[in-house]
Amino acid sequence: MPLVPSYISNLANYKPGKRIEEVTREYGLEGVIKLSSNENSLGASPKAIAAVKKALGSTHRYPDAFGFELRTKLADKFDVKLDNVVLGAGSEGIMSTIMRTFLLSDDELVSAANSFIGFRVLANASGRKVHWVPMENYRYDLKSMANAINEYTKIIYIANPDNPMGTYITRQEFDEFYQKVPDRVLIILDEAYYEFSKEIEDYPDSMSYRYDNVITLRTFSKAYGLAGLRIGYGFAHRELIGNLMKVKVPFEPSMLAQSAAAAALEDQQFLSQTLNLNTNGLQYLSDELRKLNVETIPSAANFITTLWESGDRAHSIAEELLKRGIIVRPLDSFGWPNCLRVSTGLESENEAFIETLTSVI
Repeated sequence: MPLVPSYISNLANYKPGKRIEEVTREYGLEGVIKLSSNENSLGASPKAIAAVKKALGSTHRYPDAFGFELRTKLADKFDVKLDNVVLGAGSEGIMSTIMRTFLLSDDELVSAANSFIGFRVLANASGRKVHWVPMENYRYDLKSMANAINEYTKIIYIANPDNPMGTYITRQEFDEFYQKVPDRVLIILDEAYYEFSKEIEDYPDSMSYRYDNVITLRTFSKAYGLAGLRIGYGFAHRELIGNLMKVKVPFEPSMLAQSAAAAALEDQQFLSQTLNLNTNGLQYLSDELRKLNVETIPSAANFITTLWESGDRAHSIAEELLKRGIIVRPLDSFGWPNCLRVSTGLESENEAFIETLTSVI
């Protein structure tokens, strides 16, 4: 008898983007710029940092297992009840809990091929059949996804905006898609980049769709700059949340994460600064890449994905940038070997990337 199921042994290890310390060590460089992981280049809110420092004195205590303070603040902010909110170690932590809570032995899943790799790992690790529907023009093909629904379908996953493409589905597209989804099927709407896309006119904010079978997932990792603390949150019908609360890992997220997130919600000035920086950064990168005749995909997130004539060319560009201290994200592990994803950074970081890319190509 094998030690692990075949669907686990056949999984490939997740390969994160290179860390600054890693590149510094490997290439002997100083002043490395990381534009590969869609992190907040401003750092975290000063209020969040102060809250972490204050909480350090209590790290010998377990965190609030129910996350009362943070869940209450989220419920107030988004006009829902406390029992409509769940916390987790990033949105992936909640996804994992959803899988363990709701999937039965014969259940199946539906999502887009080559979308968020975190969900792909969790879906494949579940051992259930997954219908991976190809994207169309780098976007979710909701019509084909609807056609993939069958009597065994239990979970549909949609990242909106998508990572790594940065594209989004519109309100009309979601409305038409939802009409084809049976009530028994759960729809996970992963809105990790919600803050960056919410002002787009036809973006379907899932909080406007309080359907009983829709689960909204969001995170503090991106706009709020708390990636290192791993904290996300979700909204859903109280019955769904009640069952998730039974299954989720006890005392997750950590005390420091909960404290930082609660304080970050109060810092509107920092959030506005982040959004303005990203808007300007996306515009700058788009304009400059166009001047270099580099094809890009319009983005509704805090990164821009570039298209190259081949996987070899994309790999070569990424490697040459790396040698010069600029980290971008090759997307071959996502299934897009001819693509490189570039996060928006500080103004000086964006300019350094364009200057370095110009010298490389």
